[in-house]
Amino acid sequence: MSIISKDIQKAIQLLTDEQLVAIPTETVYGLAGNIYSEKAIKSIFSTKKRPFFNPLIVHISSIDVLATIVAHIPKKAKLLATTFWPGAMTLVLKKNAKIPDLITAGKDTVAVRVPNHPVTLALLKQLPFPLAAPSANPFGSISPTKPVHVANYFKNDIQMVLDGGACKNGIESTIIGFENEEPVIYRLGALALEDIEAVVGKISIKNKKENSPDAPGMLARHYAPATKTFLVDDVSLEVKNHPKKKIGVLVFKTSLNNKNLTEIILSENNSMQEAASKLYTSLHVLDTLNLDVIIAERFPDSGLGKSINDRLQRATFSL
Repeated sequence: MSIISKDIQKAIQLLTDEQLVAIPTETVYGLAGNIYSEKAIKSIFSTKKRPFFNPLIVHISSIDVLATIVAHIPKKAKLLATTFWPGAMTLVLKKNAKIPDLITAGKDTVAVRVPNHPVTLALLKQLPFPLAAPSANPFGSISPTKPVHVANYFKNDIQMVLDGGACKNGIESTIIGFENEEPVIYRLGALALEDIEAVVGKISIKNKKENSPDAPGMLARHYAPATKTFLVDDVSLEVKNHPKKKIGVLVFKTSLNNKNLTEIILSENNSMQEAASKLYTSLHVLDTLNLDVIIAERFPDSGLGKSINDRLQRATFSL
């Protein structure tokens, strides 16, 4: 029997019973559990094989719930939440004392967001507790953007994937922390830097931290296919470095017209948004083809291109 189901009431029952349910969001699928259940939270870490030093994101049903999760909301955090929630933005704020240290990796801050997906918002509104939900994939591997990705990863380890279709945005939320009341980007994501700066002004980026990261997605190696992957400016040139190999290429908008390759074009329409939404799905496809290498094209370094490059950089062997 498939673990993929649209039954919200079943999901509520499982989560209430301290079980895990994979949930849809507009970014990627999350592996969710009750934030106040030690059993559920430990199960998230063990099922994903995720290190305990890497904090989780708390998902809430609305901005009104935020005051029950955090101890302090900076002025610019409130402005950002009012502007972008529900949406692909996570805020890292000083935590309320009742938020378990297990979720925050022992830090005094907690990552929180209101997801913009009708199925999960309906679920959260019916639950008496928020959900912790990192991406529903084994630690370090490609994030899931379709129910089948999750089922393939965890078929024997979780009882249910709540089916919300394909994820619209296709890459994780942008994470914003606060230092001296000023916002700082901890993870580039589905909300473009320029859109954030239009609301709060110039913002710095601190998105790499191997030891005791302040937020998810800061580790150098992450979101990675099992197939050896390279990120380059000139894909045609890199192809020549791998003679007699089975090669998959991931390009933004222009075909290489090379019949010896397996090629995926992310957006023939030159749309960063379309490219982002197809990124992980395309990597999943290429990773199942028994290729020797995957070569990905570096994107223009602006808008969502910054976020796509960030994901590809962490998924690849740097050249």
